[in-house]
Amino acid sequence: MRTITTTEDLAAFCEAAKSAPFVTIDTEFLRERTFWSKLCLIQMALPGKTGDAVLVDPIEGEGMSMEPLYDLFRHKATVKVFHAARQDLEIFFVEGNVFPEPLFDTQIAAMVCGFGEQVGYETLVRKIARENLDKTSRFTDWSRRPLSDAQKEYALADVTHLRVIYEWLAAQLAKNGRSHWVAEELSVLTDPATYTTHPEAAWLRIKTRTTSGRFLAVVKELARFREEYAQKHNVPRSRVMKDDALLELASTRPTTAEELGRSRLLMREGRKPEIADGIIAAVKSGMAMKAEDMPRVDPDKEQLQVNPALADLLRVLLKAKSESLGVAPRLIASSGDLDAIAAGGREVEALKGWRMEAFGEDAMRLCRGEIALTAKGNEVRVVRL
Repeated sequence: MRTITTTEDLAAFCEAAKSAPFVTIDTEFLRERTFWSKLCLIQMALPGKTGDAVLVDPIEGEGMSMEPLYDLFRHKATVKVFHAARQDLEIFFVEGNVFPEPLFDTQIAAMVCGFGEQVGYETLVRKIARENLDKTSRFTDWSRRPLSDAQKEYALADVTHLRVIYEWLAAQLAKNGRSHWVAEELSVLTDPATYTTHPEAAWLRIKTRTTSGRFLAVVKELARFREEYAQKHNVPRSRVMKDDALLELASTRPTTAEELGRSRLLMREGRKPEIADGIIAAVKSGMAMKAEDMPRVDPDKEQLQVNPALADLLRVLLKAKSESLGVAPRLIASSGDLDAIAAGGREVEALKGWRMEAFGEDAMRLCRGEIALTAKGNEVRVVRL
């Protein structure tokens, strides 16, 4: 097995890859102790059972430029194949401001081809490549050097089997005419907005049952401070404060160090002067926020009343459609989508793009009373009225 540690060797491999129809790629990284992922290893393989497969080691190759890889990413004649690409793409977008183009994600393709929700790489290796993975190096700390031969072989397996999986799935998509379904999903993965975090919107990720404007104002300011601090110091959000501590502070609203010291949920790290001062300033900012600037629940969502009988029918329809298409139900529509449709909402993902074709059109017909659902044995059928 070959390990690349110089810019020159990386450039030579990437130049060879430009002549190939596709290249399979994976990464190993750490994120437990940082806000941004730390890239530890890149694996790549060219087509063919014995096609060239390499490890690119940015730790051993300190100072190695990734520009040859980014240049390959921009080379549109070669498909870049990943499995569950989101975190890999985030690394390359943050570090190189680039996305692989064109991109193929075997996890998304597999869901469209009937392999279930969030199908794992190991499952595809077993079912498509007819191989088994050695799991002994699964919990490796990829930042430690040197890597053993077993660790290297484990890492390479993530791209060598991927070649067979890609070819099989690409052929299946061409056969069933769903390539455009996958393309729509991939467009989200290559949208910078998917990876851009705005501190002022960080509060939207926090689950709270309270809709009080003042409470949400403090939550918003605390979340904004946490996001800014975590990014600036490259530490996990939880190291600043966990969500439960943030919600506690939004309720108790400490404005002095003494009051903050009474928090039950704030960890020791969050009591350090720099973070403590930021928390207190955020609470004060939330308390001072004008009423018209306070965050609030979307009034349209508050007014929508779910028709429970219609929601149940939509769930039956979704199950029937997903089974007939061989596509995971949650890939087509979420439970929230179904409730929104049953409440009269129409701006949901299930009513857009390929999902509209696969499910949404019949969902609208059901809502309008144009179709009915009947059962025969274990099969649910759609009947036009």
